[in-house]
Amino acid sequence: MKKLIVLATLALSPVFSAQEMVDKPVQSYQTAQYQAKKKAFVDNLLSKMTLDEKIGQLNLPTSGDFTTGMAQSSDIGKKVEQGLVGGLFNIKGADKIKAVQKVAVEKSRLKIPMIFGMDVIHGYETTFPIPLGLAASWDMNLVQQSAKVAAREAASDGINWTFSPMVDISREPRWGRVSEGSGEDPYLGSEISKNMVYGYQGKDLANGTNILACVKHFALYGAGESGRDYNTVDMSHVRMFNEYFPPYKAAVDAGVASVMASFNEVDGVPATGSRWLQTEVLRNQWKFKGFVVTDYTGINEMVDHGMGDLQQVSALALKAGVDMDMVGEGFLTTLKKSLSEGKVTQAEIDMATKRILEAKYDLGLFDNPYKHGDAKLAAKEVYNLENRNIARSIAAQSMVLLKNENQVLPLKKSGTVAVIGPLVNNSMNMAGTWSVATKHSVSVNLMQGLQANYGKEVKFLSAKGANIDYDAKLEEIYAAHGKKTDRDNRSKEELLKEAVDIASKADVIVLAIGESAEMSGESSSRSEITIPQSQVDLLNELKKTGKPIAMILFTGRPLALTNVKDTPDAILNAWFPGSEAGNAMADVLFGKVNPSGKLPMTFPRSLGQVPIYYNAKNTGRPLDQKLTDKCEYQRFRSNYMDECNTPLYSFGYGLSYTKFNYSDISISNTNPKGNQEIQASVTITNSGNYDGAEVVQLYIRDMVGSITRPVKELKGFQKIFLKKGESKKVTFTITPENLKFYNGDLKYDWESGEFDIMMGTSSDEVKHSKINWTK
Repeated sequence: MKKLIVLATLALSPVFSAQEMVDKPVQSYQTAQYQAKKKAFVDNLLSKMTLDEKIGQLNLPTSGDFTTGMAQSSDIGKKVEQGLVGGLFNIKGADKIKAVQKVAVEKSRLKIPMIFGMDVIHGYETTFPIPLGLAASWDMNLVQQSAKVAAREAASDGINWTFSPMVDISREPRWGRVSEGSGEDPYLGSEISKNMVYGYQGKDLANGTNILACVKHFALYGAGESGRDYNTVDMSHVRMFNEYFPPYKAAVDAGVASVMASFNEVDGVPATGSRWLQTEVLRNQWKFKGFVVTDYTGINEMVDHGMGDLQQVSALALKAGVDMDMVGEGFLTTLKKSLSEGKVTQAEIDMATKRILEAKYDLGLFDNPYKHGDAKLAAKEVYNLENRNIARSIAAQSMVLLKNENQVLPLKKSGTVAVIGPLVNNSMNMAGTWSVATKHSVSVNLMQGLQANYGKEVKFLSAKGANIDYDAKLEEIYAAHGKKTDRDNRSKEELLKEAVDIASKADVIVLAIGESAEMSGESSSRSEITIPQSQVDLLNELKKTGKPIAMILFTGRPLALTNVKDTPDAILNAWFPGSEAGNAMADVLFGKVNPSGKLPMTFPRSLGQVPIYYNAKNTGRPLDQKLTDKCEYQRFRSNYMDECNTPLYSFGYGLSYTKFNYSDISISNTNPKGNQEIQASVTITNSGNYDGAEVVQLYIRDMVGSITRPVKELKGFQKIFLKKGESKKVTFTITPENLKFYNGDLKYDWESGEFDIMMGTSSDEVKHSKINWTK
């Protein structure tokens, strides 16, 4: 284990504004000549295919596991040989994938290669922070870099298609899959969406190190009622286009190769069967050229939605614009019959088949079907030292400092530190949810990271202190997918006593509490979003010792922390940091890395406030702002009798070990006209005692509109690095493009009027300047 805990010198990586992309959009290499050659090849191949072979290309089963020698004799192998499989997913390992590909290109009649997909969500074997944590970095260079590393590792091991990025906007922290997304904001979500696509696909899909990206879940999956997974979604088209659609469109504009349909319904029709979504919006309006795949058994599930039997819903999906059927085999078993009965057309089957073949052509599989996957290359490329150091650096920069009274952090490199909490020594939970290929057993946990990096200077004492939850049955549910919580069967009194005894011998307490990895993720909705009482009791007991407490928060979602926020001296939100979790947490706790993360999603005071998000709209009876800040109830105004309107921690919030001061905003022209550009500037000064990075955020409010407009909208951000005492002028160029929105007629345009320009360190701490812009 000691060999796996790397002590590397990490520097804060260069930071970029959202506009400074490392790579330009994919598919720029696809010239007219290339497109013509591809069309000729695919059309010729299509003309040779039987109906069964065409339908077979639309079939995406899961492989199960088998030894390499079983590839041909397995049930899947037989279907591949018959030309009844277009791709496989959840098969891992270069040799296994090569063996199956060999059946496809040497045994099947037309020798059509397959694509191999996997849920490479936030890294392959080298795992990065969960996507919500990655979003908290607000650094597009890091976002893109994480996807590049993941693509390179996966491709070397035979994978050429990932079901990522997940870009669903969500204002619902009860929904477990917020951990997979980028939070509540369409602008930040769009920037992350396109940079993930750039990272996975690069400039040339056929070079063997890039893989197909798949943006998901189209559409609106993050808006399920009551935060319950797979639940109904119902919203206006104005809200869809302005608030929920932008990250999907950003991926399409970036050249994403595939799109995954969502489980929920849209306008009363399951998204998998919605022609309005898959064809009218995605293809006709947004000009998407790739292929659409269902989610796992998405076609079959339309039966339970009440859309008909398997034959009916399969025809519905194909006619809607779905090209590939994941797992359910509805296409495979019913389309031939539907064609004979006139329920689908040959042209519809041909078009779906063509799109799958085009993706394989773009990957270069017809030239070399074995270009992805080489066991010797994978041994060098996967989970190597360079990739792990990148993961460590990114993890450290994703953490958000929520509180730091009396400068408890960074810790001193001396004395005795009590490290307490149910996940302190648990490597299995460090990567968080959707870490399918992670090497969990060697992921660096908190205690390992602290000991390896600072064990010679600091004495570390450890105790569990509490289980994740008092309820053993509930904790068993939390320990899904093999991510054991290592439940301790001692009484709570014994656990607490041990923790207090350990704490009494220390100078400071590092308390790691919150969720376990699978308390968020798919099918992990929670009706309460607080820290379990077992851990709250532990915190309260440790407070009685009088020792300073630095609390590390493990979480895959915003939590309601009102009952615990005042107890510790410091709170560091680590999310789930990935393979190098312990090393990254050590870097931040001891100040090797100054935390620079900002929240991509609002933290509520209580569940009753949910949904709560920064870019809400005013009501006709808004609160008096002076009273709002004091949290005073106002009758006949839009508020609660028993709770504030304001969040606990706002969108964009995050502290640093240093302090950043903002000057007033300078505007180059306060009365612009037409398509003029203006510059909005602010000077940032690092007035504290540490070098550090700051995310400067630009918000705009359209004061009067033809439809009601949000109180503010993120329109830009820049992450800058300042040495102690250094100042820097930060400038944003604002154009009419930044003012556009979808109006009541769903026309994308801007309107003359007054605009409030805001710049600051978070959505609720900004400087203001007004302008009047006329067309």
